[in-house]
Amino acid sequence: MKHRELGASGVEVSEVGFGAWVVGTDWWGDRSDAQAVEMVRDALDAGVTYLDTGDVYGHGESERIVGDAIADRRESVTLATKIGYDFYNNPQAGHGELPKELTESYLREALESSLDRLGTDHVDLLQLHNANVGEVDGAVRDLLREWKAEGRVRALGWALGPSIGWLAEGDAAVEYDEFDAVQTVFNLFEQEPGRHFIDTIRETGSDTSVIARVPHSSGLLNEQVTPDTVLEDGDHRAHRPTEWYEAGWEKVEAIRFLETPDDGSRTLSQAAIRWLLAHEEVASVTPTFRDGEDIAEWSAASEVAPISDAEYDRLEALYARNFGVDRDDGMDALRTSVDGEDIAAAGLDKRAASY
Repeated sequence: MKHRELGASGVEVSEVGFGAWVVGTDWWGDRSDAQAVEMVRDALDAGVTYLDTGDVYGHGESERIVGDAIADRRESVTLATKIGYDFYNNPQAGHGELPKELTESYLREALESSLDRLGTDHVDLLQLHNANVGEVDGAVRDLLREWKAEGRVRALGWALGPSIGWLAEGDAAVEYDEFDAVQTVFNLFEQEPGRHFIDTIRETGSDTSVIARVPHSSGLLNEQVTPDTVLEDGDHRAHRPTEWYEAGWEKVEAIRFLETPDDGSRTLSQAAIRWLLAHEEVASVTPTFRDGEDIAEWSAASEVAPISDAEYDRLEALYARNFGVDRDDGMDALRTSVDGEDIAAAGLDKRAASY
């Protein structure tokens, strides 16, 4: 497993990380606490040392499980969590988004609670969870700087989405000196706003890193959602419109050239991760592991054949014409929390993921 630095923070993350929301909820398959702990430890054994959780996942359950899993190996783990949702005073209604709270008093209590569940005195990366740009004022930024100076956190990030603003928030994360990373949905089929943030990083000379989540586009690029798949109502992937998957299955056929079936040296799901890692600004990719087979295959993506220049250029041409698919994918347009923000002017005319 190779590693990359988050911004200029000195914090290193494994190129393939563990999106630990999956062990705190039943939104992507149910498992016992013991099975969840075993999954985390299997990932660590496979070299996946970057663990990305959040306090709202399972209302603290993901953090608790991760804390149990790393109790005897904390020093070998790059640990990230997120705060900003007030689940303490609000019940979860299905998969809906909870109210956010970014007052100083709330954030202080939230961090202390997270550290307690994780069984640690610091996190390597603390991310604001889906905060709107207007909520991240001078007081919030001062507090983040304070925690960093105290060593409570080693690096700072801003995790974006789902249905709130993305564009202004990501640009702010790149602009503000406090932030070392911006996390966003980013994959071959959903390249915005990830491409926009990478362009902004390059244009400004920023040190900000990108953390890419949903790298397999909710089951399309790893072919775990096929035309024969029946998604249960509680499965998070079921929130995608049917049109999304129908269009996606056609797109998958257009990128079969990324596989190397003759010698088995690179699967399609590994290629999807390698494409993201072809961007030096991407520090880590966090697929949603379901079991040990996923962990073994996707963790190996750090070492398989990289995307060649010819392959990259071919993918660029395919993306420009929507992979040859002429149909509506049923997705909502990209959104922003800033009134009057011109998404079209920023060149973001593609569709965005709903989560």
